[in-house]
Amino acid sequence: MAVDAKLVKTLREMTGAGMLECKSALEEANGDLELAVEILRKKGVAKAAKKAGRETKEGLIHAYIHAGGRIGVLLELNCETDFVARNELFKELANEIALQIAAMKPQYVKREDVPREVVEKEGEIAREAAVAEGKPAHIAEKIAEGKLEKFYKEVCLYEQPYIKDDKKTIEELVKEYIAKIGENIQVRRFCRYELGE
Repeated sequence: MAVDAKLVKTLREMTGAGMLECKSALEEANGDLELAVEILRKKGVAKAAKKAGRETKEGLIHAYIHAGGRIGVLLELNCETDFVARNELFKELANEIALQIAAMKPQYVKREDVPREVVEKEGEIAREAAVAEGKPAHIAEKIAEGKLEKFYKEVCLYEQPYIKDDKKTIEELVKEYIAKIGENIQVRRFCRYELGE
């Protein structure tokens, strides 16, 4: 199927994908723009997975001060090359992540970063609360697992819903940028400051 160049341009503007990728996705979707976006997103996730093992030793420290100067974030965002670290898309991602941190107050980057003692304590509290409500032990365990998942979504940056689009997580947002930029990207660490805390 021949694809209209205007559609390719529109898809490219929507996704940031390359011209050939957009054309190919539109051909695969028979000109359906929404389906083409979905196809590109799936390919992007696959690309991100391939790049996940690569080392990220370059990057930037991004400083974000929220309106009024009451909240500040320092973020270390890593990539593979200094060329990408100077890329506007990379800087845009750094700002989006810093904004997320300012708004949602995560404490860790990933669930693997949460100390085991903290996880055990949260699980224990949830189990004890369920048992105190009269739930059987096996049900209390399932309740504790559910509460731990909720806990991770609150305190782990990568698992938080993105504040500008709660249908995706920050991890998915990072993967989208990996697909657009073509390099592995990792949030290494961050620090959030709030006046009076």
